[in-house]
Amino acid sequence: MLAILVPLVGYLIVDHYGRDVVPIPRYYIPEKVDTIVKNGTATYDTTFHVVKDFSFTNQMGQKVSLKDLPGKVILVNFFFTSCPSICPKMMANMEKIQQAYIKNDTLLQMVSLTVDPERDSSEQLRMYGVKHGISPDNWWLGTCAKKDIYDWARNEVYVSVTQGDGGPDDFIHTEKLVLLDKDHHIRGYYDGLDSNAVRRCANDIAVLHLEKDKHRPGLLKRLFSTTD
Repeated sequence: MLAILVPLVGYLIVDHYGRDVVPIPRYYIPEKVDTIVKNGTATYDTTFHVVKDFSFTNQMGQKVSLKDLPGKVILVNFFFTSCPSICPKMMANMEKIQQAYIKNDTLLQMVSLTVDPERDSSEQLRMYGVKHGISPDNWWLGTCAKKDIYDWARNEVYVSVTQGDGGPDDFIHTEKLVLLDKDHHIRGYYDGLDSNAVRRCANDIAVLHLEKDKHRPGLLKRLFSTTD
């Protein structure tokens, strides 16, 4: 009886009192703030940007989208296979994150979208993945129409401040890694070339899996509440 009770009590304490102990990755891109007045006191509820679904072809030639990843934290970056400058180091750091979660590949999905889709076909991405030991199980290398990729990069995950139309002369080249939570809110931007930033990203991925739904009642209430 004691063997069952002690872990349960410990879990109850952590669940109840641990809500504000662990630093939680912040939310990015507020879209509106609602004012709620109750008993003469005003509180503010911020609605944060939810990244829209995005469809592309991965390195295995499969048509996939973010909707195919329910319950997963998603890490997004942008690269191209022939890049001689920032991409090799950024992708090497992404490989380190993949290795950190290799035994828990159901927790995290990594998505690297090419910014040079004219050259980076799904077959080119597949060969790149084989060369770098990238497992398609939890790391997709994606390609689709350049205009669609660039529009999503600019207007959904906000990795470029420059304007463009996704035409032949348009080019996005960024070292940013973008972390999305299970509800597709943006929860972090990290410098993919900075080892400390990449370490922080790996830690934040774990924290997001433990994060509690802010609208969910505590465990005590859930255990002892009655349902109709």
